[in-house]
Amino acid sequence: MDGKENKKKPNPTDIHVGSRIRLRRNMLGMSQEKLGETLGITFQQIQKYEKGTNRVGASRLQAISEILGVSVSFLFEDAPGHESAARGFAEDSAATLALDFATSTEGLQLNRAFVRITDPKIRRKVIDLVKALAADDPE
Repeated sequence: MDGKENKKKPNPTDIHVGSRIRLRRNMLGMSQEKLGETLGITFQQIQKYEKGTNRVGASRLQAISEILGVSVSFLFEDAPGHESAARGFAEDSAATLALDFATSTEGLQLNRAFVRITDPKIRRKVIDLVKALAADDPE
C-alpha cells in the first residue's frame, strides 16, 4: 500500500479558514514569519494553517483574529457548507468575483496602496478614475 493513500485530506473548512487567514494577513502586508513570531510559532506552522494541512485550535484562532484585527467569524465567512440561505445567486457570484479579485496579486497591491492614501478627496478621485477607466473598457 502506498503511503500517500493513507494521508488524510484537509477538511474543506480548515482550508477555507486558512485561506481567510492568508487573505487578511496579505491585506495587512504581514509576513508569515511576523504572524508566527507574534504567536510564538514558526512560519512553517502558519503555512500549514493557511493550506489547511493543520487545523487551527480555538485559542490560537482567537489569537490570530486579534492579531489580524478581525472577528473569528470573519475567518469562517462563506465557509463550505455554511452559506446563508438568504443570499441569492447574484450575491454569490458578486461576492466570489470580489473575493477572487481581492486575493489576486493585483487586488492585494491595489488594496495596500489605496489604504495608504489618507486624504478622502484623493481616495474619491482614485475611485472615480477607476470607474471612468472601466466605463471606457469595451471588454
